Amino acid sequence: MRIGSVSHSLLMLIAGGTASLILAAGSARAAPRAQAGLVEFEKMTWVEVKSALAAGKTTALIYTGGVEERGPQDANGGHNLMAHATVEAIARELGNAIFLPVLPYTPNDAESIPGTIGITNELLAAMLERITEQAILNGFRNVILMGDHAGGQPQVYEEVAKKLDARDGARVFYCDQVYRAANDAFDQYLAQHGYPLSLHGGIPDTSEMMYLDKDNTWVRRDLVSSAVGDPVVDGKAQFGPQSPQNGILGDARRSTAELGKRAFDMKVDYAVRQIRSLLPTS
Repeated sequence: MRIGSVSHSLLMLIAGGTASLILAAGSARAAPRAQAGLVEFEKMTWVEVKSALAAGKTTALIYTGGVEERGPQDANGGHNLMAHATVEAIARELGNAIFLPVLPYTPNDAESIPGTIGITNELLAAMLERITEQAILNGFRNVILMGDHAGGQPQVYEEVAKKLDARDGARVFYCDQVYRAANDAFDQYLAQHGYPLSLHGGIPDTSEMMYLDKDNTWVRRDLVSSAVGDPVVDGKAQFGPQSPQNGILGDARRSTAELGKRAFDMKVDYAVRQIRSLLPTS
């Protein structure tokens, strides 16, 4: 009898514990905990966005990428890869910002080499204006416009920022340092250390993509050692009868992930310092 009673008690305890575990698991599925530290608007719920705004994350970052050929070694969407990583790092460093979905198209024209998909300046202006207005309606008090591709910079971004700044009490700024100033600083570093300069698809592009390409899908590393295109002299590409016409303006053969990290860090640092100087202090 004692054995039977003990067995019965154990069975009741086991059954009760199992039921508790099932109920707990069900509750966890029904009400998932909010993810902490999110700065990516499209991965947040509206509740999380509202909470973040209330906590002071009232700056929206609008970053544009681009799709264009950049040599046999680099994927066409390199600007989008770099844009997403850069704007996320900027948002985290600022501490008071959330970044909106990266705009994957910027002003450009398709070429004889397939790989480029571009829009016009007018389309970019309309999209930036609309997205900025929507960000303000969502509750953001500051909006920062930035771009990873030259198309539309600086004129389109400057015009949109000027047009919408102070509308409905929100501030709108164009952060140009993340592009031209940071790129110029990196070019100076390359020149000082004996690296060849490039205009497109060379060491800056390829190195930064190598640094960010964690799953080896954006850079064809086996082709980097032969990634040389038309030479660049005094900031201009030199096209001749022997031009490879491969989408590279410069020489990418000495590209490394280490150089890419330096270029990436420069962009983030330049942007954060400029944005902090632009944002209202009150």
